[in-house]
Amino acid sequence: MELRQLRYLVTVVEEGGFTRAAARLHLAQPGLSAQIRQLEQELGQPLLDRSHRSVTLTETGRAVLPYARAALAAADAVRETVDAYTGLLRGRVSLGLVSGATGHAFDIASFLADFHDAHPALEIALTEDSSERMQAALLAGELDLALLGPTEEVPPPGLSFQTVIDVPLAVLAAAGDPLFERADATSVSLAELRDRALICLPRGTGVRAALERACKRAGFPPRIAFEAAAPDVLVQLAARGLGVAVLPGGEGEEGHREAEGGSASGGPTLRTLTIVDPGIRARIALAWRSAGPASPAAKALLDSLRERLRERLPAMAEEPETPAG
Repeated sequence: MELRQLRYLVTVVEEGGFTRAAARLHLAQPGLSAQIRQLEQELGQPLLDRSHRSVTLTETGRAVLPYARAALAAADAVRETVDAYTGLLRGRVSLGLVSGATGHAFDIASFLADFHDAHPALEIALTEDSSERMQAALLAGELDLALLGPTEEVPPPGLSFQTVIDVPLAVLAAAGDPLFERADATSVSLAELRDRALICLPRGTGVRAALERACKRAGFPPRIAFEAAAPDVLVQLAARGLGVAVLPGGEGEEGHREAEGGSASGGPTLRTLTIVDPGIRARIALAWRSAGPASPAAKALLDSLRERLRERLPAMAEEPETPAG
């Protein structure tokens, strides 16, 4: 049995067939199939069921798969540990990012470019998802790190958070909206939004969770008329008069400027009000498993990211990390 055969098996399972697996592995399909057959012959049992359109695991294959993955992970860890001692980082690190996670406060693209320049042999996989799903992926070991909006006030057991951004929630609405009846209006109470059509981020995001918690405590469910993952889209929907957009303070500013630019041709000018009574906070946090990253490469990315955050966001850096309770 060879490690490469185990890697071939895992890849076929992940891709759901030999054709896509061969393309991913840069192998000829007949050669890949022959290697899997050889592994099955050595073990004395079929591992894959080829009788359907998509290849699936046999009962034996399902039992073997976790051990195959563990063997590959152990082999990768050996290589990464040796590379770490020689100052060379290899491997793959997965970083999750909630849409609009840091706005203009932290330039994640520049950080990743600098980190890649320092460690060119390291692959960084960047994915966008909801905060709720990323928390689950971190706990399952499918993500190494994530910048997310916490969906609960306390981190889930097994995760640690370091706050990156902590701002009040605000609403954006057309300047003629009844919310602006007072000429000096700079805030709006949560109760005033009770029967209003709201435009918000989807469920599974920190902003939506914070809004729903506050409304529940106030005794009413928020009336969500539209939702979108991109803050700028929420701003544009509000500019069309489809509702009041709920966003972290300062978020969606580019879309806000675009909407205001349209006012010269008769479009509405948007204004911002901070939500008070009660005030609602929207947070973005760097999250990782409390036990620490699984690989030297992931640990290096975490340490570098936390250091950059301390440099760029000194006020937040003074706050201690929040481990799971």
